[in-house]
Amino acid sequence: MSLTLYADSQFTSPYALSVFATLKEKGLPFELKTVDLDAGANLQPPFRDMALTARVPLLVHDGFMLSESSAITEYLDEVFPAPEYHAVLPRNAQRRAQARQIQAWLRSDLMPIRQERSTLTVFYEPATQPLSSEALAAADKLIRAATRLVDGPNLFTRWCVADTDLAIMLLRLIRSGHEVPQQLKDYAEGQWQRAPIQEWLTHLPKK
Repeated sequence: MSLTLYADSQFTSPYALSVFATLKEKGLPFELKTVDLDAGANLQPPFRDMALTARVPLLVHDGFMLSESSAITEYLDEVFPAPEYHAVLPRNAQRRAQARQIQAWLRSDLMPIRQERSTLTVFYEPATQPLSSEALAAADKLIRAATRLVDGPNLFTRWCVADTDLAIMLLRLIRSGHEVPQQLKDYAEGQWQRAPIQEWLTHLPKK
């Protein structure tokens, strides 16, 4: 078995982190390679010719290449299933659908937050500029939804990859001082302490 994960060289992609966490939680050995997005290396050979979407993350499994983080995590959960490997999506059909719903929402909505509170503000330096009215509306939407979803250390009985995704989105607000309910702060900070995220932090380039 050969697994390679391509991530961005600054280690700020929340989607690459999502796949990194999946591989680590499953206990799968893999090689980690980086792509310099700032230099446009993702748009040049050889990466451009490997990744269908020319984006990170990219997973290469025994020559099979797959882009887009949610597709990758679903693939890994099917190819390396429980109970031999830790499930990263809930095994119950309705909870699994809810987890996928959360992942799809976080990837397709809340654009003002993603623009004004990039993950640079999570992994490096917090933002100093106030949120725009559009971003404030998106923050309210995120907080309302997260308050309905979060009732403990994990979204469901056990950790799933949607926990990592939701926590990072909340930390975009928390790290830059936005007022967030304590239950959401506790949840996000608890997720931040999980071993895969802490290991991810060791790869951050020194500033």
